[in-house]
Amino acid sequence: MPVPAIGRYELDCVIEDCIVCDKCAKICPVNCIDIVAIKSPESIGETSDGTTKRIHAAKFDIDMAKCCFCGLCTTVCPTECLTMTSEYDHSTFTVAEMNFSFATMSVAEIAEAQSKLEADKQAKEAAKVAAQLAKQKDSPQPNEATTSEIVAPSKPKFSAFKKKEAEPISTPEIELS
Repeated sequence: MPVPAIGRYELDCVIEDCIVCDKCAKICPVNCIDIVAIKSPESIGETSDGTTKRIHAAKFDIDMAKCCFCGLCTTVCPTECLTMTSEYDHSTFTVAEMNFSFATMSVAEIAEAQSKLEADKQAKEAAKVAAQLAKQKDSPQPNEATTSEIVAPSKPKFSAFKKKEAEPISTPEIELS
């Protein structure tokens, strides 16, 4: 029997074109896509359509045992790296074989990417602190003559609340006839 050309079958990801935007994992109604992303301080390459890649895919797994074959993940993919193939036979002996891993990073490459990211964060934080210190040095320091002229704003004064004596409530008398 021929397989329909527009059928929804097994998912495939061309990881070289993936920009790790996480849109597919967010839209998946059954959470079968598991992504671990590591940001990069510099560009790490380009996709086939010319989009700049700035995030490493440390983990990109699709659990086809959970997949409901809705195709939502393929429609939101901006680089069209996630597609449905014509493969439809998912017969396996264990459920673990239904989990497809598309990430190509080794443990050493993941550790290196994480250390580069941490070093870049520390360098940016140090530059930020240095810029703040330089800004403080460039601003004029108040001397004793000007500090006496500076007056702190006064706080509003609240008088103690006085308890008012309750006035007796007068009720009109009702005549019953």
